[in-house]
Amino acid sequence: MMRTVSMSRIIAAVGGTLLLSACKTFSPDGGMSVPAGIAADELRKDVIAVRTEQDAAVARAKVDHLLKRPLTADAAVQIALLNNRGLQAAYNELALAEARMVEGSLPPNPNFLLSRTSTPAELDIERQIVVNILLLATLPVRTEIAADRFRQAQLRAAEETLRVAAETRRNYYRAVAGRELVGFLTQAQSAANMATEFAVRLGETGAMNKLDQAREQVFYAELTGQLAAARQRATSDREALVRSLGLWGADLQFKLPSALPALPPGAKMLPGVEREAIRKRVDLQVARIELDALAKSYGLTQATRFINLLDVAGVSHTHREAEGSKVSGSGVAVEFQVPIFDGGEVRVRQAESTYMEAVNRLAERAVNVRSEARNAYRVYRSAYDIASHYRREVLPLRKIISDETLLRYNAMQIDVFSLLAEARQRIAAITAAIEAQRDFWLATTDLSVAVAGGGVSGGRSEGPKAEASPAGGVGAN
Repeated sequence: MMRTVSMSRIIAAVGGTLLLSACKTFSPDGGMSVPAGIAADELRKDVIAVRTEQDAAVARAKVDHLLKRPLTADAAVQIALLNNRGLQAAYNELALAEARMVEGSLPPNPNFLLSRTSTPAELDIERQIVVNILLLATLPVRTEIAADRFRQAQLRAAEETLRVAAETRRNYYRAVAGRELVGFLTQAQSAANMATEFAVRLGETGAMNKLDQAREQVFYAELTGQLAAARQRATSDREALVRSLGLWGADLQFKLPSALPALPPGAKMLPGVEREAIRKRVDLQVARIELDALAKSYGLTQATRFINLLDVAGVSHTHREAEGSKVSGSGVAVEFQVPIFDGGEVRVRQAESTYMEAVNRLAERAVNVRSEARNAYRVYRSAYDIASHYRREVLPLRKIISDETLLRYNAMQIDVFSLLAEARQRIAAITAAIEAQRDFWLATTDLSVAVAGGGVSGGRSEGPKAEASPAGGVGAN
């Protein structure tokens, strides 16, 4: 016979369980400590989750201050971290993840049931308090898993912060390089225009034949087309930067420098780039936490494989006879499913397969991270060597050749065709030097992404972009 207990004891037991449960609470910063810490360490920048009017005013004041002077790459990144709406949406997702964590750590609410049944012959009143025992028993494990999921959300917000910063840097370097190239081609076109007008006047006097005049004119026409294409690319690159910065209206009048930053004196030496990537990559940390959460979930599945639902109900029952006499009683009712057809083997197999899939994905990411880090460093060193070669060797030699060619042309030792051929080659060399310098700064950004994380590598701008998946993995150092 089922042992009866009083309603007060049941309520006291349930209340004690609720009080003893270690519930999670909301953090003062909404979980922003992790994204802010990684942004400070890797980017040396501040981040703000704009959730109040005061936050918006602080962010706006910093943006206005940075927009007052020509943008540097660091200033552009800081503006994006404060003003990019997509990044703010990621921080909103983080706040939602924290709410889910707190919800997942709470004990189940008890259900109170009151029923009243009356007939001409009798009146029944029944009161029940129903508590899900299974959810209470597994609360510590579920709380740990909820905390792991929140930690993942924090790291994903940090990864989105790194991605926005990297994409802003890429767009900045492309926009500045486009502006520098347009400035150079504009000067070249102006010089070509003057030469063309001079050739026309010489042709009118008979001092220059039609062939040489046509060569001068076609050179100017080619430069005009090249300049128009460069202007279009520069405009598109600037708009890409605008989107990263989250600017509109009067803010679109921001100024960019006329040339890319100079190359550093030397390239970075990173003999342990693989270890650094394995240690720092944010997506690897997310994958590791996912594996831990699945391991805990797998243990939970094993413990509850034979029980799908287990509720305990504290029952208080009042029965009124037709004659007016009153009979009361209390007890405990247990409801559960009998595993006749599904003994839990399916769920166990699913958990095992899911866990092993995560293990193999993590191992794959470890291999990919190492490869990405090595390749990013090789591209970085190669880009530095190429850009340095243009600045130290190619451009000085091109200037000497150009000066000597002009002297010989003025001395009438060579014809206009030789002069124009040299001008074309010099323009091509300077254009290649600007692009090489741009590619170096893009490669520098991609190296940071490969080591710390932040999404897909941007790749070399003029070649096919390397669309590598975010890698990560288990890894030993």
